Amino acid sequence: MRAVLALTLTLVVALPGFAAVQTKEVTYEFDGVQFKGQLAWDDAATGKRPGVLVVHEWWGLDDYAKGRAKQIAGMGFVAFACDMYGNAKHVDHPKDAGEMATSVRKNVDVWRGRAKAALKVLADNVHVDATKLAAIGYCFGGSTCLQLAYSGADLKAVATFHAALPTPKPEEAKAVKAKVLVCHGADDTFVPKESLDKLQAALKDAGKDLRVESYPGTVHSFTVPGADKHMIKGMAYNADADKKSWASMQALFGETLGK
Repeated sequence: MRAVLALTLTLVVALPGFAAVQTKEVTYEFDGVQFKGQLAWDDAATGKRPGVLVVHEWWGLDDYAKGRAKQIAGMGFVAFACDMYGNAKHVDHPKDAGEMATSVRKNVDVWRGRAKAALKVLADNVHVDATKLAAIGYCFGGSTCLQLAYSGADLKAVATFHAALPTPKPEEAKAVKAKVLVCHGADDTFVPKESLDKLQAALKDAGKDLRVESYPGTVHSFTVPGADKHMIKGMAYNADADKKSWASMQALFGETLGK
């Protein structure tokens, strides 16, 4: 009976905190295209707080990215799960996802411009301290966060998870203001080791703060439960790597954002 009562009390205490996380669709534009992202915040919190941009995988703005934004909001931040394709479009077939991601990546100015527009939505939010911004992303989203950093965006921190790793030009590496965390599957066949080596060399030469975590026995999409459902060789969830990478991101936020 005491055990049941204790569990009941725990749930009563926990539920209000969870219910305090609110979400809202936000529509914005860039270069004539309309985008729809999801803002998440804890309405029990007071005052301005750091903002975190969350950038989706190549599938588009789906429930996974929105769920991560809610998690971050529950940590005391304002999070914005942005839309990189327009009208919150998302797909399930890898061919469609590849085509959409490629259409964005082929024009770096558009790619970065869309990311900057999303970051501005976050920075302009009434609850956000615009001097404390971070960006995290998964797969295509991680690459997007790096491109944002290469553009000189005012970010304190960037964390990527199983991302492709574009190499910055020397002037782009020097423009990076954020401390960068790269969480990488050691057995990820989608991201060549050469890409990681070039990124490390470029940011090292520029004197930037780059931390790389490479998880043994881990492949692409390691943070995504159900990644195996796509039946694509080399994509699988890894609970241990997911947990470790999230903890490293939290530590980076504590160092750079004060939470």
